[in-house]
Amino acid sequence: MLHSLMSSSRWVGAVCALAVLGACGKGSAPQEPVRAVKVLTVGESGSSMAFEFSGDVRARVESSLSFRVAGKLLSRPAEIGQRIKPGALLAQLDPQDYSVTADAAAAQLVAAQATRDVASADVKRYQDLHAQGFISLAELQRHEAAYVSAQAQWKQAQAQSSVQSNQSGYTRLLADGAGIVTSVDASAGQVVAPGQPVVRLALDGPRDVVFSVAEDKLGLLKTGTPVKVRQWVDGKVLDAVVRDVSASADSVTRSFMVKAALPKDAQAVLGSTVTVYLSLGDLSAVKTIKLPTSALRMEAGAASVWVLDPSTMTVKAQAVEVNTAEGNDSVVTSGLQNGDQVVLSGVHVLTPGQKVSVFGATK
Repeated sequence: MLHSLMSSSRWVGAVCALAVLGACGKGSAPQEPVRAVKVLTVGESGSSMAFEFSGDVRARVESSLSFRVAGKLLSRPAEIGQRIKPGALLAQLDPQDYSVTADAAAAQLVAAQATRDVASADVKRYQDLHAQGFISLAELQRHEAAYVSAQAQWKQAQAQSSVQSNQSGYTRLLADGAGIVTSVDASAGQVVAPGQPVVRLALDGPRDVVFSVAEDKLGLLKTGTPVKVRQWVDGKVLDAVVRDVSASADSVTRSFMVKAALPKDAQAVLGSTVTVYLSLGDLSAVKTIKLPTSALRMEAGAASVWVLDPSTMTVKAQAVEVNTAEGNDSVVTSGLQNGDQVVLSGVHVLTPGQKVSVFGATK
């Protein structure tokens, strides 16, 4: 009997212990923390849109000069940055082989001329003999044919001599006009092939500013579009006009090259760096909203922001359309209204309907 009572008490104690543990496990779930955020009360305003591009000054005409014949480069007087006059010697090939070939062609010309003169004298003599009846017409025609052949051989030798003489002259690389050497691509002692670049010469004359633009800005630049050019070397601002826009993108950068013509009297340093300004004028009639880039969320290529509901102090996602950027701000053209409060920071840790607190509202 005593043993039964002890067993019953143990069972009751175990049930009580389980009840206590169950009561402890039914605690309330932790609430989501209220995040403190910064907000901006937005308002529409006009803007003056402008774009900046980095470029450099180049000659309108820049030639890559090379030899017409192959050979060993004996000398290259031209150096980078050197000013060149028209006809100046830029580089010299070894002319020995070409001179020997030219002398051989000249000797062949002398021989061909002597053969032609002999054939001409024979024709005159046989014409007199034929007139006196001493030779037949066939004999006269044979000598006349020999003269025609000698005449043709002389003309061929004359042309060959002229070609070889030109080849000898091609061993001297001369400047086509006045300009500045912008690069050298071969050195003395090097064997160069015909057409291989040796010297690049920027000819005197008009100067262009060359810069690259992204595809989304290409529609803003057309032939005749005015731009401002600021020189880094002295800060002087020049007026320029777009004269050429590339029809295809660069295979590496995927940007488009644009050339703007500088004024004729512009004293621009060749190769200097400049900043190109493209202004679209006063857009005050077009109302836009500007937001810091930190307020934007990008998901699947679409932009959105968190808008605060002051009545419930919760946030909701609002899709927006971004047109362009002005400095560190993004220009929003749709999706928001005057007075909307947009979250500025911590946008990637918020969830729809999440409660927040405002510790710094900027207007």
